[in-house]
Amino acid sequence: MDTEDFFLPRSREANARLHELIPGGAHTYAKGDDQYPEDLAPVISHGLGAHVWDVDGNRYVEYGSGLRSVSLGHAHPRVLEAVRREIDRGGNFVRPSVVEIEAAERFLATVPTAEMVKFAKNGSDVTTAAVRLARAVTGRPRVAVCGDHPFFSVDDWFIGTTPMSAGIPAATTELTVAFPYGDLAATEELLDRYRGEVACLILEPAGHTEPPPGYLAGLRELADRHGCVLVFDEMITGLRWSEAGAQGLYGVVPDLSTFGKALGNGFAVSALAGRRELMEWGGLRHAGDRVFLLSTTHGAETHALAAAMAVQTTYAEEGVTARLHALGERLAAGVREAAAGMGVGDHVVVRGRASNLVFATLDERGLPSQAYRTLFLRRLLAGGVLAPSFVVSSALDDADIDHTVDVVAQACAVYRKALDAGDPTPWLGGRPVKPVFRRSV
Repeated sequence: MDTEDFFLPRSREANARLHELIPGGAHTYAKGDDQYPEDLAPVISHGLGAHVWDVDGNRYVEYGSGLRSVSLGHAHPRVLEAVRREIDRGGNFVRPSVVEIEAAERFLATVPTAEMVKFAKNGSDVTTAAVRLARAVTGRPRVAVCGDHPFFSVDDWFIGTTPMSAGIPAATTELTVAFPYGDLAATEELLDRYRGEVACLILEPAGHTEPPPGYLAGLRELADRHGCVLVFDEMITGLRWSEAGAQGLYGVVPDLSTFGKALGNGFAVSALAGRRELMEWGGLRHAGDRVFLLSTTHGAETHALAAAMAVQTTYAEEGVTARLHALGERLAAGVREAAAGMGVGDHVVVRGRASNLVFATLDERGLPSQAYRTLFLRRLLAGGVLAPSFVVSSALDDADIDHTVDVVAQACAVYRKALDAGDPTPWLGGRPVKPVFRRSV
């Protein structure tokens, strides 16, 4: 389909209503219509497996489902069966449910490098709890975050460091410092500069590139030597890298780690896990001051914990992590071949681990370009591919991958025309897409 013939009138109307009712028109900034070409932001009606349908009736092959949370595909039968079973038994009680024991045992069997776990709803809940716990245990005020990773929490200690820092006191932001990924010498220099002040090092253990040899082990040694807590944010790497996350794959054990996203296949569940010695500070079996670690009304809803257990069982019994890697490798190879065939192999670039692929859109000078991203997304949408990233779910099949590669090839043909013209503007159809973190609207 030509993009000039591709309209989304019902989605456009629904987006207008969303903005009237919800600040930003979405409950996650990364889902905002400013992330999509103008008037081409589909509003979803429903999804099944690797496909979603918008309110205009269009069907898409979907990537990055639920911001990477739906890794088994929408409405996965094993997950839904577990959820329905618990909903019929009640979802939230005045005392802990036996399901909380079962879910904790199942999680700790999946992530054997952890000794205790506490569940919540969002990633921010548990990363902030990890920071609070690290500060309590060490008595130190500063948090060192990996500056090369885009997001850790909606809470002040992190958001204050982004361009969207309005409403956050400078005094809070000043307590967060940054270290570069992969550079042990720079991290040690930071720890020396703030000697005795840094409570924790928090980072995604892996991202678009593999950790350099010895890097994670080196961070472990630095944290031990400087007396700070090592925290792995495994929101993305959890299950996608291995069933036990990056710590299970690379063999480096953090003091604390946080999980979410794929853990519930779209149901709201996250986890803070770690060494018993630290985690007990948030409990009742220690002699020190009490730490308000996590206390969430809905953190142990039985249906969400049942979903998490079903997800972990499915991963283990069906080899889901290996399937994600195989699908991603097939997709990456196809996209790279299509881009090279159209002469844009240096401009449409696939990056990341096969189970967590993203793409870069580069301009004539080889620099990241929101305008070229807009052109690319328009063509994908018109071809029935909804892909803010190329993060796969296990519900994809070979036909989905082949269709995606065909659409990418068509998009790359237009990309080549824009590069030759030296200006993508005629192919944008409106304003370019915008980065999530920016200071002004």
